[in-house]
Amino acid sequence: MANVKNLHPQVPLRKPAWIRVKAPTSQAYANTRNLMRKLKLNTVCEEAACPNIGECWAQKHATVMILGSVCTRACAFCNVATGKPDLLDPHEPENVAAAVAELGLQHVVVTSVDRDDLADGGANHFVRCIEEIRRRSAETTIEVLTPDFLRKESAIGAVAAARPDVFNHNLETVPSLYTKIRPGARYYHSLRLLDQVKRFDPSIFTKSGIMVGFGETKGEVLQVMDDLRSAEVDFLTIGQYLQPTPRHAPVVEYITPEAFKEYRRLAMAKGFLMVSASPLTRSSYHADKDFESLRKAREARLSGG
Repeated sequence: MANVKNLHPQVPLRKPAWIRVKAPTSQAYANTRNLMRKLKLNTVCEEAACPNIGECWAQKHATVMILGSVCTRACAFCNVATGKPDLLDPHEPENVAAAVAELGLQHVVVTSVDRDDLADGGANHFVRCIEEIRRRSAETTIEVLTPDFLRKESAIGAVAAARPDVFNHNLETVPSLYTKIRPGARYYHSLRLLDQVKRFDPSIFTKSGIMVGFGETKGEVLQVMDDLRSAEVDFLTIGQYLQPTPRHAPVVEYITPEAFKEYRRLAMAKGFLMVSASPLTRSSYHADKDFESLRKAREARLSGG
């Protein structure tokens, strides 16, 4: 099965059968949505138009997005609103912890918009969320998916010092496409962020992800894998980019499930503890199950298994 390439960029590609998902309709999905509304919480599931929202919310899994719903960046792939940021909600950490407790989550993912307007980029808000979740749900494992905290001194160390179980920061794409896809970010800064976390505390699992289908080459994807392993990143996710609206970057290519399997095989051979690679893979998709697999993989490697 060959990849589906866009030979006419001005005309959107039709989604192949392997990328289509059903619309969410379950009562459990509605219950999760209603809880988020009640506690006035944003989720990246909705704001980024994640294709897995129906499946995840039906299982009471939601990725909470803190620091408001408006981002100070304008990445070409992202559906989150850009503009003047919201005022910080001082009760948000408590509300996040309340949602985690009410849903009975074993594992939670907390992410955010970019907040270049804040002196610490929102790092202290992440810390408060971690502390509140631990206070109310001590057994819940916590994964943070942070922005890059570009030019925010000590922000990375502050979040790492709160010791989340997983520190995730996505590279999103290959270096050659940064000016087009992620213009406000710097590839090597993001790479250093992941390296700094691992140096601060080697026991924290680090994680990163990229999307494919922007027009990157296989060689570039393999180089990103090598770069991440040089920073001792434990977990890699690779998913298909989907164009959220006509004003966003077009899909250049739909990568086949077979090609994703090959990416996973190659990444595992490079030494990652965990690799999730499929058309619908997203950073927090199946994060709870993946965390358990990640922990077991580390134990097996340390024991020589």
